[in-house]
Amino acid sequence: MQRNGNPRVSVVVPTRNEARNLEVVLPAIAAVRPAVHEIIIVDGNSVDGTVETAQRVLPWVRVITQTRKGKGNAMACGFAASTGDVIVMFDADGSADPAEIPAFVRALIDGADFAKGSRFVRGGGSDDITLLRKTGNAGLNGVANALFGTSYTDLCYGYNAFWADLLPVLDLPPIEAPAPAEGMLWGDGFEIETVLNCRVAAAGLKITEVPSMERERIFGQSNLRTFVDGSRVLRTLAAERRRALYRRAERVQVEEQSRALTPAGGIPVVPPLPESTTNGVPMADAPTARRPLPPPRPAPVDQSRLENTSREGRDGVAVRFALEEEAS
Repeated sequence: MQRNGNPRVSVVVPTRNEARNLEVVLPAIAAVRPAVHEIIIVDGNSVDGTVETAQRVLPWVRVITQTRKGKGNAMACGFAASTGDVIVMFDADGSADPAEIPAFVRALIDGADFAKGSRFVRGGGSDDITLLRKTGNAGLNGVANALFGTSYTDLCYGYNAFWADLLPVLDLPPIEAPAPAEGMLWGDGFEIETVLNCRVAAAGLKITEVPSMERERIFGQSNLRTFVDGSRVLRTLAAERRRALYRRAERVQVEEQSRALTPAGGIPVVPPLPESTTNGVPMADAPTARRPLPPPRPAPVDQSRLENTSREGRDGVAVRFALEEEAS
């Protein structure tokens, strides 16, 4: 798989009882030009005829069933099934505009590793967000930017695209892993967008924000719970920060062992990674794989979008709140 100026685009659409919305969404995605390579519907055991509707509306659509429950698992299943060079994350509720897909792809072709949709940059917007959610999102942005050195303007938005060769870096739970007796594997739930944003930043990848206009859901009701989901995002930021620090320490240990084992003037010896533990990391937050990541480097978005220094005081409070959450 190679990066080029004419990538094949896979659109991954997680669904659960979205039959009526797919009648509108799927033809709109299929009408995008340049045409997408494939559309993958990942169904979470819908009971409203979602699968049958998708196949009727767009006969060439690919339909798979997720292996566990949760939006994160659905996304991981879709990522694993994709055959394109670029993967686009797309919600089935009609809130995202398929006509923006070429802009996301263009950002990647122009050099980005990860194209992140934003409702809060020039050209973006939302018909669906409330003042309370907008304020909460701004606070969470401040925490994320302080912890990961980013300049995100819209942390909690799920319209994103990335090169498929980044999947090992994202390090999501294996789709074949069995579901736990209680709860979910870390990364299987709605925290998936925050997890991805943290991991691409921790890996030092190049991130570009793409203006995006969010519409209201066409049919049905959103499952969004402002305070509950906001708290989960904050816990996710704390857990991913612990994970990033743990991985960094692990890399340093491997590099030190390599230097110690390499004779003067000899070929560098790379020892195996140390066996990981969960000391200091809740089991639910523990990393699921132990592949080394690329050396970290700053992951700015666009320098013109950096937060004003007048927000530093608020961000400091947000960071202290995150650290208190981490310590609890």
